[in-house]
Amino acid sequence: MRMDVMAWAALTLLLFAAEALVPGAFMLWMGFAAALVFLGVLLVPGLPLLVQVIAFVLLSFVSIQVYRQWFKGRDRQSDRPLLNRRAEQLIGRVTTLDQAIVGGRGRIKLDDAYWIVTGPELPAGIQVRVVGSAGMELIVEAA
Repeated sequence: MRMDVMAWAALTLLLFAAEALVPGAFMLWMGFAAALVFLGVLLVPGLPLLVQVIAFVLLSFVSIQVYRQWFKGRDRQSDRPLLNRRAEQLIGRVTTLDQAIVGGRGRIKLDDAYWIVTGPELPAGIQVRVVGSAGMELIVEAA
């Protein structure tokens, strides 16, 4: 078999494999460009190497632009955007302050977990509302 056909086939497979190892959709589109050049070289014998390389560069540019224009940014929106952000899920909840807020820190119990809270100085036993989160700490105020 001809070397140029084999080289473009190998480059196509290499780019697809690189995309599988390091996903990001960039190498995938260059792989599509290499596949098109492979088909071109296979169907049109004697295509000069310079034309092959120029075709690959242009097709890579066009395919990446197609990706950026039509596919990137069209990610499916989640029906549960806070799924892995448990502290943010608790915003708005009202509970009893388990440990007084002294020096800006206290503790509450929500469901089956104790949470460190920050907020104004408040005595234990009063109702507080979760108004925000900072990492794994909840921000509260008197309810």
